[in-house]
Amino acid sequence: MSNTVLVGAQWGDEGKGKIIDILSEKADYIVRYQGGSNAGHTVVVDGKEHIFHLIPSGILHPGKICCIGNGVTVDPASLIQEIQGLARAGISAGGRLKISPLAHVIFPYHKVLDELREKKRIKNKKIGTTRRGIGPCYADKVNRCGIRMVDLLNPRVFRDKLQDTLDEKNEICRKVYDHPGFAYKPLYEEYVRYGVFLKPYISNIISLLHEANRKKKEILFEGAQGTFLDIDFGTYPFVTSSSAAAGGSCIGTGVSPVDIDMIVGVAKAYTTRVGEGPFPSEFPAAFGKFMREKGSEFGATTGRPRRCGWFDGVLVREAILVNGISKLALTKLDVLSGLKTVSVAVAYTYKGKRFDEFPRDFEVLKKAKPVYKELPGWQEDIVKIKRYKDLPANARNYIAYLEDLLEVRISIVSVGSSREETMFR
Repeated sequence: MSNTVLVGAQWGDEGKGKIIDILSEKADYIVRYQGGSNAGHTVVVDGKEHIFHLIPSGILHPGKICCIGNGVTVDPASLIQEIQGLARAGISAGGRLKISPLAHVIFPYHKVLDELREKKRIKNKKIGTTRRGIGPCYADKVNRCGIRMVDLLNPRVFRDKLQDTLDEKNEICRKVYDHPGFAYKPLYEEYVRYGVFLKPYISNIISLLHEANRKKKEILFEGAQGTFLDIDFGTYPFVTSSSAAAGGSCIGTGVSPVDIDMIVGVAKAYTTRVGEGPFPSEFPAAFGKFMREKGSEFGATTGRPRRCGWFDGVLVREAILVNGISKLALTKLDVLSGLKTVSVAVAYTYKGKRFDEFPRDFEVLKKAKPVYKELPGWQEDIVKIKRYKDLPANARNYIAYLEDLLEVRISIVSVGSSREETMFR
């Protein structure tokens, strides 16, 4: 497998958690490189569902080293809850979970400002944030006033940084949002306790991964969101606040680009997105509701209903270019079973002009109409099928059409939520 980056090729929720879990079996290190507790990866093992927000799902495999890189924003309370939840399930993170000292820390004021800012926006200008404080934390990082994991280990440094940032945050809360702000002492004491708990997990990720490379260990890098939620390449401003694309794997871990061997993309057999923003191939409301319930399309982190639409070839082709994807995993093919026909968006049209490449003009993207290729569906239940050749002919034809359209090999096909319901080609 060598050093592999696994990246979502749509708007997130592509089923990366399951694919990461499967690929983790052959990896030595699994490294999360961006995002925060606003993402949720769901993995089903032996009929039991595990939901991860910060810890790489590879932790379910004994002996694997799981890392949280510097590009991740860490909510200590959420992370500790995950560690303790794993312990209750009989899975120890001790010695196997490593956290970069350079990762930035989420505080309650980040969450409150996230929520207040979203509430203040007029309805049609809302971003659709999860209100987990991710954006404000990244903003502090860029503004050079953030607090990092390493700061929690030095009470004197932490004291000064927290006091400085609270002076500013409380001014904003009171004068802009009419919010009372935050008291220094309880916040300081709470986060010092978090630092004590997490100290054994904090490790020099740069040196750790450099040594792993030197020893020819296999590293799997995972992002949290999909390509089109990337801060640069996504459908801005309806995006996340970090580099979700494959390039973020180097920025968010300290690993050199020359050490990346392969980029594997993950795409759902149809398309979904959560929250606001343009969605050219979105289903009409009634059919969207039907497919949402059929595919159990509700967010693992927030429970928010996902918007659903046909597979968007324009979108995924762009993701392949941006990331350098050489192989693709196609998930949730089983959800399309029972449909008479299935459609694929191959281009967009707007004001009489055809767009074969993904448009970056927001007006075009918001109002564009998809050009569809309609293909015959299949009626058979495919969840229990183990071999690719045993799939219905129309399901295989659908995959072959996507390969031709995208010019990339679909090497993994998922037909259910468990590890076993996966085919390798």
